[in-house]
Amino acid sequence: MADFQISLEILAFSLLCTFVALGLLLRERWRSRRIRAKLATVSEEMDALSLYDNNTGLLNRHGIETALGHWTVRADRDGSAFCAVFLSIDEFKSHNQAFGQEFGDQLIKLSAQRLEALLPEGADLSCFNDGEFVLLLSGNGSVGLETARLLLDRFAQPLSHDHGTTVLTCSIGVSIYPEHGGRSRLLVNASIAARQMSRQGGGDFCLYDPQMSADLREQTLLVADLRQAIEQGQLELYFQPKVDARTLHITAAEALLRWHHPTRGHVSPAVFIPLAERNGLIGTIGNWVIEEACRVAGHWRELGLRMRVAVNISGYQMRQDDLVERIQEALHRYHLQPGRFTCEITESVAMEDTKGTQQTFEKMRSIGLHVSIDDFGTGYSSLATLRRLPASELKVDRAFVSDLAESEDARSIANSIIGLAKALNLKVVAEGVETQQQCDWLMQMGCDELQGYLFSRPIPAAEMERLALAAPSERRGPGFSDSLFNATVVADLAELSDLPHLGAGMR
Repeated sequence: MADFQISLEILAFSLLCTFVALGLLLRERWRSRRIRAKLATVSEEMDALSLYDNNTGLLNRHGIETALGHWTVRADRDGSAFCAVFLSIDEFKSHNQAFGQEFGDQLIKLSAQRLEALLPEGADLSCFNDGEFVLLLSGNGSVGLETARLLLDRFAQPLSHDHGTTVLTCSIGVSIYPEHGGRSRLLVNASIAARQMSRQGGGDFCLYDPQMSADLREQTLLVADLRQAIEQGQLELYFQPKVDARTLHITAAEALLRWHHPTRGHVSPAVFIPLAERNGLIGTIGNWVIEEACRVAGHWRELGLRMRVAVNISGYQMRQDDLVERIQEALHRYHLQPGRFTCEITESVAMEDTKGTQQTFEKMRSIGLHVSIDDFGTGYSSLATLRRLPASELKVDRAFVSDLAESEDARSIANSIIGLAKALNLKVVAEGVETQQQCDWLMQMGCDELQGYLFSRPIPAAEMERLALAAPSERRGPGFSDSLFNATVVADLAELSDLPHLGAGMR
């Protein structure tokens, strides 16, 4: 009986332990389910938050790509079409760099508010990247282009902010689903169209064209080749003479960059110079041009030809702290006087009232470089600014020269520019002279020097040298001024040693 009692107690205890263990297990499972439910809720909330931009409250890049998936599924099911509108604020990086990240964030937020006010019903709007927005809306290409036009007009209105008022422009590209690609390509193609507008100056919109992608691939390959062009000796300087308008004797030459591609042949500067500027290569190429122009001029000097050489200086180079030092080092290396090296700077760059540009002009003045304001008449010059610049000459833009014989307006503009230059005691050079009539008009107006195909096309340095040293009977076209041939090596070196030293230092 005692053994039976013990067995019952053991059994009861076992059952109690089992129930306790089961209870604990059930409690843990309940707690685990509860924790998983909380985690799922938090995860959903985090996923939702990850779809939105903190600054604007709009969908972010991940959010619009997620929304794009829903749009494509619906379009495939219904057989409908929709548009992707890619908007990029022109020069946004410049605004951001000039006034700081906080100002840039403010511009984005104010721009987002403008876009939201024009948002069609059912559309999705995203702050895709800094200064870039994406809009998805129902409809075909005409709907997308009309929306782009409205956005462009809205952006043209002045924008008030903490620093004052800014007028923004934007570049807009439109692509259509499914005509312009599936989910993986639609936004890319819209951005390619927007980039095409930006390259053309911005402030406009267009519909995507497959040729744009082909052009982009071509340009990408061309940029890769351009990076190697200097090392592989594919770049060369040609020289176009400048002639005295009274004697028609050659007095100087402008160095013009040429690219001899091994398979593409001659690549136009109008093609590769903008590529170099957009892809951070213009500084390297510009430095090579300065060095090569000085090398050639130094060689000519050793032969007795003391010709002033002009080089185009880009806006990027003008903002480099060591530009003038680089030029001076090259001049010393090849025993050249600064007064025989001309820096041609476009009017728009010359009028930039930035600290870096003005400091560069002051350095140019201090060492005596010859400065020419190029493409004059195409920009918006301030007479007060022009008077302060260390310029010695103005170049009348070819746009006014080409119409001299036919247009009274062109003659009036050219005459005004020449009169202005004379009033400021500046020499005047006219470029793009191609006919005798143009030449006659410019001579009559008092132009000092002429440059263009009427006298000579740009030619290699070796050919320029051959023409300069040839006997007069062998020369074709205008001859060289006798003043360019002078054995003054000792005098030149003496003048060179007296110059202030600023340190180490295109077209």
